[in-house]
Amino acid sequence: MSADRFLDISITYALAVLTIAFLLVTVRIVRGPTLPDRILGLDMLVLIGIGYIAVIAIKTGFMLYLDIAISLGLVGFLATVAFARFVMQRGLQQSAESAESGQGAEEQP
Repeated sequence: MSADRFLDISITYALAVLTIAFLLVTVRIVRGPTLPDRILGLDMLVLIGIGYIAVIAIKTGFMLYLDIAISLGLVGFLATVAFARFVMQRGLQQSAESAESGQGAEEQP
């Protein structure tokens, strides 16, 4: 088997695995019982997108795609940090509200 044929088979296999991963992550996002599950799913979609871009870069030989993949990775990381901060703030607000409602219930006879 020649190196070109092996590379073609590997690229096809990689795209198939990435497609299956994309479908599974999409199901996880739709069915995710909690917000952190959905955020993790969105982060995984970014990683799968980076994988697609990398495989296409290898297939076409156009290495500028790798710069795009790196940029997408940075943006995806920042989005994940922003979502995590949102979840933390939401949790702090909910705990503060439950503490206030708990104190109000104790004061009433």
